[in-house]
Amino acid sequence: MPTLSIIIPVYYNEQNIPFLFDKLREKILTNPNYDYELIFVDDGSGDSSYEELKKLRNQNSKVKLIKLSRNFGSHTAILAGLTYASGDCATVIAADLQDPPEIINRMFEKWTEGNQVVLAVREDREESFTQKLFSNTYYKLMRRYALVNMPEGGFDCFLIDRQVVDILKNIQEKNTTIMGLILWAGFKTEKIYYIRKEREIGKSRWTLAKKVKLFIDSFLAFSYVPIRFMSLIGVIVSLLSFLFGGYLIINKIVNGVDVQGWTSLMVVFLFVAGIQMIMMGIIGEYLWRNMDESRRRPVFIIEEKVGFNHEI
Repeated sequence: MPTLSIIIPVYYNEQNIPFLFDKLREKILTNPNYDYELIFVDDGSGDSSYEELKKLRNQNSKVKLIKLSRNFGSHTAILAGLTYASGDCATVIAADLQDPPEIINRMFEKWTEGNQVVLAVREDREESFTQKLFSNTYYKLMRRYALVNMPEGGFDCFLIDRQVVDILKNIQEKNTTIMGLILWAGFKTEKIYYIRKEREIGKSRWTLAKKVKLFIDSFLAFSYVPIRFMSLIGVIVSLLSFLFGGYLIINKIVNGVDVQGWTSLMVVFLFVAGIQMIMMGIIGEYLWRNMDESRRRPVFIIEEKVGFNHEI
């Protein structure tokens, strides 16, 4: 019987945890087709999430806990869970109950058919217009300019084979996305579809700043478009400058019109300076990521592990 590692990143989810465990126990943990281990990763929560997780550990010995020293981000928390997962395959699901736990069984069935990666793709979302707009725009841009195999609805939940788990945990890349790395690896993939529910318990900590960081990380990690954009803008501005300069010279020779206009000169100067600052900012993002990788700091730091009988 295969073993399924179920990884759940937790961040300010103390109210959700009892309800989540009840649903898992009802829908997932009684499945006779696989054994399981349940790995919760506390990503530096400032509430009582970890205390709630300890209660689950007391109820079920197959519950394993990882407490990170601080908030490293959900993708890093997922990587921490994958690093210590021992199953034949591993799945990831959110703790906020917006993704129905029963999709795990559907993904497992697709894995038994020989698929090394199974993605739970959002067919629709019971969320606000602005959340839908941001998500749809992000995934559309990713499909067009970075990862052509990105599903249109995007995905947060997935199930991957042991071989894929080993590859992901050995990459140890910072400032990236687990979802992007899974698609980049290129293994045989199948999809299931579901509707993402509206959050009913607790408050989301998925802030605008975190969304912007995910957007930047995704493009810089998997696309050459930012660099090509800089080159293209430079060519366009240079071409326009040459054309405008030629126009002024010809107009002076043919019509005797003097070149005037301090205001227009300043507008052009500020416009070009603004473009240069944007380009320097893009280069700075790349340089920062290179420096972050070169320092060789650990991707995550574990404060406490409970329930693991092997070391990595």
